[in-house]
Amino acid sequence: MYTRLLLSGKLYDHLTEIDETGRDRLDRLIPQMAKAKEIDEALKTCDPMVWIARINNIRQRAEETILTELIYE
Repeated sequence: MYTRLLLSGKLYDHLTEIDETGRDRLDRLIPQMAKAKEIDEALKTCDPMVWIARINNIRQRAEETILTELIYE
């Protein structure tokens, strides 16, 4: 696939599309996952370190999910 896209001159367009799709999905998935785990501004205010740890965990899980769906499959 890489060679075909490279030789046809469509590699950059394909990579740009995958990047935009991944970023859009990440922007939607993180808030959904945070809401499901009840991670909100109240937690951020009362215990910022716990909030950061939980948001980072959600971000990592979301990135792993997106990479699996868009890149590895």
